[in-house]
Amino acid sequence: MGGRSGLGEFEQLVLLVVLRLGDEAFAPDIAAALEREVDRGVTRGALYSTLNRLESKGLLAWAPDPPHRERAGHLRRRFEITHEGLQALRARRSALLTLWDGIEHVIDGDGG
Repeated sequence: MGGRSGLGEFEQLVLLVVLRLGDEAFAPDIAAALEREVDRGVTRGALYSTLNRLESKGLLAWAPDPPHRERAGHLRRRFEITHEGLQALRARRSALLTLWDGIEHVIDGDGG
């Protein structure tokens, strides 16, 4: 990915939530975590569009979860971050940390 992560803000949040959820990274759980953790409501369409886009970029993959009786036999997709997804997050984190370095006094209100 070179020096650019190619990640939008919402894509980054989704990838981070997938990492945090681990084996429980199903779309409804991802949406609930975004709402709970970062106060970011998301429509089902927006979430699935983002999940599909991340998959097409090679940053996310999914595996089928075996159908359960309580789900009336419906398949669930469990999402997981790929190696490329981790690289993209690392690149984004590095860029952000570089930009944040040295401006704490302005952000914290001590100067400026």
